[in-house]
Amino acid sequence: MSTDDVRWLDEDEERLWRAWVRLNVEMNAALQRGVQADGLSTSDFGVLVHLTDDPAGRSRVTDLARLMQWERSRVSHHVARMERRGLVRRVECPHDGRGAFVEVTEDGRAAIGGAAPGHLRTVRRLLFDILDADEQACLARTVDRLLSVHPAEEPAEVGS
Repeated sequence: MSTDDVRWLDEDEERLWRAWVRLNVEMNAALQRGVQADGLSTSDFGVLVHLTDDPAGRSRVTDLARLMQWERSRVSHHVARMERRGLVRRVECPHDGRGAFVEVTEDGRAAIGGAAPGHLRTVRRLLFDILDADEQACLARTVDRLLSVHPAEEPAEVGS
């Protein structure tokens, strides 16, 4: 493969890109440390957020996979681990014998309720306490623009 047609990053672009990657790594690590103190992983927290966002407290595995940008098999394995800890349960779908819902349990609601305040304190410390209202608005426009031209791709299933 030829590199003749590659537009290499200039010094400023490379500095910005590397800072962006470092920021993502550092923010994710700080968020992970925060929820770990409450006995959850960021993956657990993400699953519980999606489930508790739903008024019924449930979601199909396929929908969770799409929301979390994971393969269905990864969601299934993770949900199984969360199920063993009593955070979620699988409930058969009454309209589709093949399908099942993942449903948050009372223990799961308690876990996210306990972790959310610390998570929010971390989010505020990492972002909102640093940026003023104008900077937040600028960042929001930038992120919205980036997301609009880079729509989430459906993760490929293993073996497909």
